[in-house]
Amino acid sequence: MSFSNLGLSDKVLAAVAATGYTTPTPIQEQAIPHVLARRDVLGIAQTGTGKTAAFVLPMLTLLEKGRARARMPRTLILEPTRELAAQVKENFDKYGAGQKLNVALLIGGVSFGDQDSKLTRGVDVLIATPGRLLDHTERGGLLLTGVELLVIDEADRMLDMGFIPDIERICKLVPFTRQTLFFTATMPPEIRRITEAFLHNPQKVEVSRPASTAVTVSQLQVGCGREAHEKRDILRQLIRGAKDLKNAIIFCNRKREVALLHKSLLKHGFSAVALHGDMEQPARMAALDQFRKGESALLVASDVAARGLDIPEVSHVFNFDVPHHPDDYVHRVGRTGRAGRLGTAISIVSPADQKSVVAIEKLIGQPIPAMEGAPVADVTNLDISERPSRSSSRRGGDKRRGDRAPKERQTAERPSQERQPQERQPQERHTQERHPEKSGEERKPRRNEQRGGRGRKSEIDSNSVAPIQTASSPPSIGRLRSEPAASRDAGADAGDHSHLPAFLLRPIRARV
Repeated sequence: MSFSNLGLSDKVLAAVAATGYTTPTPIQEQAIPHVLARRDVLGIAQTGTGKTAAFVLPMLTLLEKGRARARMPRTLILEPTRELAAQVKENFDKYGAGQKLNVALLIGGVSFGDQDSKLTRGVDVLIATPGRLLDHTERGGLLLTGVELLVIDEADRMLDMGFIPDIERICKLVPFTRQTLFFTATMPPEIRRITEAFLHNPQKVEVSRPASTAVTVSQLQVGCGREAHEKRDILRQLIRGAKDLKNAIIFCNRKREVALLHKSLLKHGFSAVALHGDMEQPARMAALDQFRKGESALLVASDVAARGLDIPEVSHVFNFDVPHHPDDYVHRVGRTGRAGRLGTAISIVSPADQKSVVAIEKLIGQPIPAMEGAPVADVTNLDISERPSRSSSRRGGDKRRGDRAPKERQTAERPSQERQPQERQPQERHTQERHPEKSGEERKPRRNEQRGGRGRKSEIDSNSVAPIQTASSPPSIGRLRSEPAASRDAGADAGDHSHLPAFLLRPIRARV
């Protein structure tokens, strides 16, 4: 089947032919006729199957009739990220070049003044992220009562980013008689609840089972150690040894890891750019442009680049960090092998990632084979900056104590007499003189004295002090409250001063 059999207008067909596309994808073939018939559509398809064109092309045909009014857009498209919103606008600019349509983009990182001026002139297509859209409505500069068609794209990503409450608010602001198009790659229970609440007798279009990966992508996994520097070394070996690598997207779980890995790749001579949510919008768009144009072969990104970005010629995807959610793996892998091309996805798996890999294999319904001849991190040849410091390599208490642990070990190796404070030595000599017949081997310390009095503190006399025990001196004998008073008095009369504090037993030096 060709595009001419789908009911599209002549202007749209001419724009499609100019781009070189002749045959629609399965999702386009099934969804476009229902959209033109003004029915609600629930589209479920894996990433890279042409979902964007499945709603852009019929919308262009429907918008040929009618005109825009100030601050009242005719159609509304919601996207989870700024990059996806900008990409949809590029599709309207490409396919709607022969039509005089006003397309506005409401995303963060852009001044409100420029966006307000576009809304004032009237908008046929409004593409927005939920947060910035609600900001404009609360300011009173935007009315959604004239929306005829609502598109919710990448709904499962909206759920992951916490936009579902915003989506519910927006759906209550648009007319009840609107047409709704709902596109997603996975169908978690929360997304199913939203579709039942805001779609009216939708036509379900499912071209592949939920949460499946494309058959054109070769999926592999490589084992590694626990340290991050080992993963970076293995990644560099994979990039250098990859066959037919044109460009690649490297995914990390955290924004901080994106910055560290990007800096490491640049240091080792790789051409790479970074993309994560904390970057300013101009920097994010510049990084994507460099990657699309081939100026940089590697894009180090967080999951902000995992959903819906149309970069058709990505040859490789590297999961530097295995995603925590199995659905994110499907979207990451979907960045390669698009439009019928072959792709390769390699995941670097540490021992802590085994549970995540099992969950991913259960979701996609197939095992991820281990890579034959996989590289092994060569720790001896790592750069000094790649090696972990001694303090960072410790575990448990040594990591918290920092540099104190080596000193403590050195102190433990010294003779016991060197560790003894000088002011305690007179008391030890005094004790040895009074009890020459009692050695440390003959008399064992009491249980309470050995533990420092913990647990039976109330039984120890407040004036008794247990000196530090050494191998050369016997333990001091403290007086317990349980002893009879006559014994204590007898000991005092006999010259036993073991109950006295240590500072009173120090010899007095007379001044000459």
